[in-house]
Amino acid sequence: MLLRTFASVAELGSFTAAATALGYTQSAVSRQVRALEEACGVELFARGARGVRPTPAGEYLLPHARALLERYADTARALDALRQVDAGTLRLGAFSTANAVLVPRALHRFGGRHPGVEIRLREGLTEGLLPALDAGELDLAVVSTHKTRRIASAEAVALGDDPLLVALPRGHRLARRRTVPLAELADEAWIVADDEAAVAALHARCAPAGFVPRTPLRVGEWTSKLGLVAAGFGVTFVPSLAVGGLRDDVALRPLAVADARVQPRRTVYAAVARHARRAPAVTAFLDDLRAVAAELLG
Repeated sequence: MLLRTFASVAELGSFTAAATALGYTQSAVSRQVRALEEACGVELFARGARGVRPTPAGEYLLPHARALLERYADTARALDALRQVDAGTLRLGAFSTANAVLVPRALHRFGGRHPGVEIRLREGLTEGLLPALDAGELDLAVVSTHKTRRIASAEAVALGDDPLLVALPRGHRLARRRTVPLAELADEAWIVADDEAAVAALHARCAPAGFVPRTPLRVGEWTSKLGLVAAGFGVTFVPSLAVGGLRDDVALRPLAVADARVQPRRTVYAAVARHARRAPAVTAFLDDLRAVAAELLG
């Protein structure tokens, strides 16, 4: 405020003119100039009958004051752009099948309305994305968890339930069925990630059907899993979110269950980091994410 008043007086050559331009009284302008002079320890203006003019000290200070005022204006414009979601960075994380359709569609909606926001996307498992939120490395992450687990960190917004389907080769004897009884897949080779947790989860899903799955093929990437399924090397569970990226030579079928409430599924969440709960870009993207999730998971 003091620098703006000083620059206005220097440019207009009058306390009265500066007061009119700034919307102050002349006495208020005089007090502000005097306060700045006391802070600087020098006289900034030579006062005379024909007005005021900067002293050598005032002339020296003036370009610095103008530069600072311009920096302040730039900062104010940048903050306004952030509030209007016209600038800034949105740091996202998501698990792999969310990146097949859900996240790209949400980003397309968001980018169409807010093209000035830079998007940074990281793919990973829920177990790795949540610590990244806590560390301040991500603003929002799309994560998944079974209903028996809870997301302990960040603020979790439920996006919907993602049923697990079984992926079969197109020529498989069960591929024409509307639903597939899990017990009829007891003799199949199952394709699963080479991870103890993934293998344990597969065993838990197959146990109610009375068999222990054979898992000779251990691969983690969905493109690899589906490629092996298409070639007839086995079957695998696929989240319904991956359907949009499905290849033509693979059939996805829901499991035949007596009660739809026990259909294998996972819950998908948007986890928002504590530091980003009020960030306009995060709030806007979350709206788009919810809308797309309602279409895909509703």
